[in-house]
Amino acid sequence: MEQALTPVFRVSELNEYVSLVLSNDPNLCDLRVSGEISGFKRHSSGHLYFSLKDENALVRCVMFRQQAMRLNFQPQDGMQVLLYGRASLYEKDGSFQLYANYLKKSGEGELYLKFLALKKELEERGWFDEAHKKQIPFLPRRVGVVTSGTGAAVQDILNIIQRRFPRMPVVIASVRVQGAGAAEEIAKAIKELNRKNAADVLIVGRGGGSMEDLWAFNEPVVAEAIYKSEIPVVSAVGHETDFTIADFVADLRAPTPSAAAELCVPEMDAVYEGVHLQSERMRRALNAKLERMRANVKLFASAKAFRLLENRLMSERQTLDGVRERAHRGAKEQIVRARHELSRVQAQLAALDPSAVLQRGYAILTDTSGHAIGEVAAMQKGDAVNIRMRDGIAGATIETVERTDNG
Repeated sequence: MEQALTPVFRVSELNEYVSLVLSNDPNLCDLRVSGEISGFKRHSSGHLYFSLKDENALVRCVMFRQQAMRLNFQPQDGMQVLLYGRASLYEKDGSFQLYANYLKKSGEGELYLKFLALKKELEERGWFDEAHKKQIPFLPRRVGVVTSGTGAAVQDILNIIQRRFPRMPVVIASVRVQGAGAAEEIAKAIKELNRKNAADVLIVGRGGGSMEDLWAFNEPVVAEAIYKSEIPVVSAVGHETDFTIADFVADLRAPTPSAAAELCVPEMDAVYEGVHLQSERMRRALNAKLERMRANVKLFASAKAFRLLENRLMSERQTLDGVRERAHRGAKEQIVRARHELSRVQAQLAALDPSAVLQRGYAILTDTSGHAIGEVAAMQKGDAVNIRMRDGIAGATIETVERTDNG
């Protein structure tokens, strides 16, 4: 008896057959699956792509836009949910996956709860405060990068920096970014770059992944290293929708590693243009200031000439005042001396005044012509003389003339 040959399927036929089998299985057409969301992504079309997992396995899931619009919460990695839907095969790549009609939030997963607890603790410590955030330098001298040395993220960062500012020095600290010990390596690299003062800004991050993949950036040791870093830190963990503790502690969060490079390094042409514009503004401002100074100098020069003349007049006026003062003082002194001299002369004249002698009881003898007779030798017997006394004149005739010994 001839054995029937096993049919040969083409790949597309096989996938179509399996999809048909799964779709017709009553247990898989209307099912509920409990698991933790991982690798959640919202496509620009509005479709949701994620995985559900437990401690032993993982299954891919998709939720189309029409069903996603009915959700009353925002799905996130780490959430524990109950999926209502069906199982089937994505024929294009042969992937087994679940098509979700509805999601019900049944509680956060263990990792997500741990994330929320640490976030709350660090927030209460003030590690997320804006007051602690450091300014990112406009034009760093060196950029430090803490990430995997072999991942796509580091290449994206280097490409962006090279394109925006060629020859910008970059210091790469290659570390593990997931798995056991990754958090400790990241923290150590941040501390070492700080110790060496190796850069003016640090980019710390990695490419996208599930919450488990990114978990190293949720560890307290990494958060502490970022918080205590003297060098400003830009976090660049995962994709735009991914958030980690490192993002909250960092001085600046970038949605992707490429965006972090753009935030840390300006475009060289823009810098040159800015320098040119600034130098032009400074030149114009300097010229304007010089013009004002020239005008002030002219005004000052004319004012100075006037002040010099005014000062000279004031000096001459002071000199004149001094001369006047000295003349006045000299005149007063001369008057005083003249008065003293006059008093002395008056005293002498008073002493020589004949009337003063007469007042003391003496008499003056004169000849008939009025000339005073001071010696006996000038008289002869029979001469007529006048005798002048205090209260009048008497005439007399000389009877005798006699000389004394002391004459």
